[in-house]
Amino acid sequence: MINTLVLPRPSQALKFSSTKFELSRKSKYNRPRMELTLTQPDDWHLHLRDGDLLRAVVPHSAKHFGRAIVMPNLKPPVTTTAAAIAYRESILKALPADGNFTPLMTLYLTDKTSPNEIKLARKSGVVFAVKLYPAGATTNSQDGVTDLFGKCLPVLEEMVETNMPLLVHGEVTDPNVDVFDREKVFIDTVLQPLIQRLPRLKIVMEHITTMDAVRFVESGNEGFLAATVTPQHLILNRNALFQGGLQPHNYCLPVLKRETHRQAIVSAVTSGSKRFFLGTDSAPHERQRKECPCGCAGIYNAPVALSLYAKVFEEAGALDKLEAFTSFNGPDFYGLPRNTSKIKLMKNPWKVPERFSFALGDIIPMFAGETLQWQPCFP
Repeated sequence: MINTLVLPRPSQALKFSSTKFELSRKSKYNRPRMELTLTQPDDWHLHLRDGDLLRAVVPHSAKHFGRAIVMPNLKPPVTTTAAAIAYRESILKALPADGNFTPLMTLYLTDKTSPNEIKLARKSGVVFAVKLYPAGATTNSQDGVTDLFGKCLPVLEEMVETNMPLLVHGEVTDPNVDVFDREKVFIDTVLQPLIQRLPRLKIVMEHITTMDAVRFVESGNEGFLAATVTPQHLILNRNALFQGGLQPHNYCLPVLKRETHRQAIVSAVTSGSKRFFLGTDSAPHERQRKECPCGCAGIYNAPVALSLYAKVFEEAGALDKLEAFTSFNGPDFYGLPRNTSKIKLMKNPWKVPERFSFALGDIIPMFAGETLQWQPCFP
């Protein structure tokens, strides 16, 4: 919950439900500063990669988040419980010595996934969801599903029985469908029929980008249909891909959409709805793999995500609803306990690093070199 937001004088204290606003005198030049205290957030959609890249990026997520749903689209993909357990061990070994971060593993759904694998995953205690990538939809999705109803229905039925969530990259891959329409077409042709056929299947529509997705999620049964929302889809529209020249570090999938869609997503997440929760889709790539003739899709936002979410909620006049979005809605949907530790955000301008260097090159973060207003504070 948000504990404090600072104003110049105690007499100016405001109240929004249980949120309390108080005075802080810790600022330079005696200027009052705003401070938020949040229950430790979780990231319900994260790409950590593996090898040197994993070791370079996992400290950023571990610093800001208590837990994260880790995506399974490695090479080769994480298709079995045994592979998920091994990947989890690699992540734990890469964590800083003082880290207190829990990776929540997922399986990569294929045409060949068996119902027995779902049973093994649930019994493992480390696999918390199964990810649906339509074949060819995004990075390392070539092994994804080609026929959901024809080849995966027994697996989906087992997921209903074991209460295992299905996490969906919601885009069709038909080349005849415009790239900006692929989310809406997926909803109409895949998700609507899926919910009608298996209404008790828990589904998370990942990284939603359109007002169509907002309406779809809001129309579903609460507790069975939800969505993650990224910083980039809350802050940027598709103009950001082209302003001042082609901007490869703003390229992600699903691709950024029109301003009207961005506004619809902002309205949804700042409304206080329990159906939407934090999922950064932080997706690191080495710089040369972004700045090349066929650049990779993905925005690396782990170091700045909390700052950007706070910006969005502040501009919407909804800071009192930020904590539910970052810290409550996700674990509640997954049936997990909320974190008990706290994190602070201070209204204190700071400059985003231009790059993060590692053994194989550089990673360029979202808003590299720019100044953000909200800064996470750590002990």
